[in-house]
Order: sequence, then C-alpha cells, then structure tokens
Amino acid sequence: MTEHDILSDAEREALSEVMKAPTRAQAAQRVLIVEDDQLARDLLSELLELHGIQCIKAAGQQQAWHTLESDKSIALLLTDLRMPPGDGLELIRQLRRSERANMPVIIMSGNAEVKDAIDGMHLSVLDFLLKPIDTEKLTALIKRELHIE
Repeated sequence: MTEHDILSDAEREALSEVMKAPTRAQAAQRVLIVEDDQLARDLLSELLELHGIQCIKAAGQQQAWHTLESDKSIALLLTDLRMPPGDGLELIRQLRRSERANMPVIIMSGNAEVKDAIDGMHLSVLDFLLKPIDTEKLTALIKRELHIE
C-alpha cells in the first residue's frame, strides 16, 4: 500500500471477493410450489425443472411457511388457492407481513371466484392462473420474473 492508495490490501481483496459473488440473477433461485395434490405438484416441478427452473415442493400452507422461513434461495411462490385446512391467500397474507414481503407470487386455481382474483390483486400477485395451467405461459412468466434465459 502506498500513500496514494485509497484502499488497503485487505480492503482491496475483500472488495474483489464481493465483486465475484453471484448476483441475484446468477444465484440459485428456486420456485416454491405449494399444491395439495401430489401428482399436480410433482408434474409442475418436473415441467419447470425441464425448463431450467429449480423447484421446492410443499403440500400445504404450514409446510410452505416453514420452508419459506428456512430456505432463503426461494425467489418466487407458486401456490394453489384451495388447500385445506388453509388456503393460498392466507399464505400470501402471511408472506406480505414478513421480511420477504416483496417476493413475487403466482396463484393457480381450479375453482376460483371473482372475489378470489380481486383479493389476489390486492395482495400484489403477479398472475392468477386457472387450471388446467397454460404451462408455456407459466414457464415464460417465471423465467421473466427470475431473469432466467
């Protein structure tokens, strides 16, 4: 270090390491699929993974919340609307009250009412997809949101 250097050698090395760290777009980003129907959950996961989208699966609201709290690699929530005993809207409300409130969310449902769609919009969801899911639209939406090429 000379008298003209602004950074010490240690600071320069630390800065170099920070600059090498992956950006949000490069870091492992996963989609949490919350669906009470195991077959649908597994099929969605397989489909998304074929398109280079990493997934984690949860069978319901409680399991999903535990996963969201413990796994910081989750970057997007894809949730079913109806999952007894809870529902997707309550999971989203819980998410919006948390430190991860800005996480993008997509709702999917086989039997939604207009009120459900309005409630979803008020919770700032990306989209509200009706089942059967248009998989091309879903894949494109997730890739765009997670900056996956």
